[in-house]
Amino acid sequence: MEQRCADAWPALVDRPLGQWRLRAAGGFTGRANSALTTGDPGVPVADALRVVIDFAAANAIRPTAHVVVGAPAEEGVAAAGWRVDVDHPGGAESLVMTGRLDGFATPKAADVDISDTGSPGWWELAAQPDPTPAQRHVLASGDRVGFGAVVRDGQVLAAVRGAVVGDLLHVARLAVRPEARRLGLARGLMGGLAAWGLEHGATTCALQVAEHNKPAITLYESLGCVEHHRYRYWVSNHA
Repeated sequence: MEQRCADAWPALVDRPLGQWRLRAAGGFTGRANSALTTGDPGVPVADALRVVIDFAAANAIRPTAHVVVGAPAEEGVAAAGWRVDVDHPGGAESLVMTGRLDGFATPKAADVDISDTGSPGWWELAAQPDPTPAQRHVLASGDRVGFGAVVRDGQVLAAVRGAVVGDLLHVARLAVRPEARRLGLARGLMGGLAAWGLEHGATTCALQVAEHNKPAITLYESLGCVEHHRYRYWVSNHA
């Protein structure tokens, strides 16, 4: 699952280390600027983490390991003197939730638009008005990417990004303007994105959400999504 989510969230640099993936994207998001530690790196974990540190230095990012809670790599990462990044902007721990698209897909409403390119209003709400090259690469790259928006009176009130990888729809960057919250826009947008995903061969969705983001978790649970696993970012004490 994590490998497929990584495919849906392409980093500027994505280098294999055995089955691990060393990723860098100018510091935009933890996922695109960390070593994904699923599978076998082909060398002892301590040696692999030294490669992670060198890779991070070469790409001007902080050495960070993306570690699934309870996965084989977790013990080795801890033993190497790394620690959970409790100061990470997204929180120390995140859930990956999954659900069937046919459980919440809805016919596209008049004010829900799923397009192949993000409008200026989409970028302003979901990223920033003048996105960096790294942001454009991460968010706009991929074989099948959909930029979802709820537009009323010419203004983007809610935005989301979807990317189809095989039969998986990866959902990210869901945002609603403060003045438009509690109006059901996020639910409607998710329903429209699910219908779009079904049209392009996806059957299930996956999304990452910080464990402290209870409103988002409640929304996703109401759509039939359940926790698949959790992950944390670990950082070196020596770099």
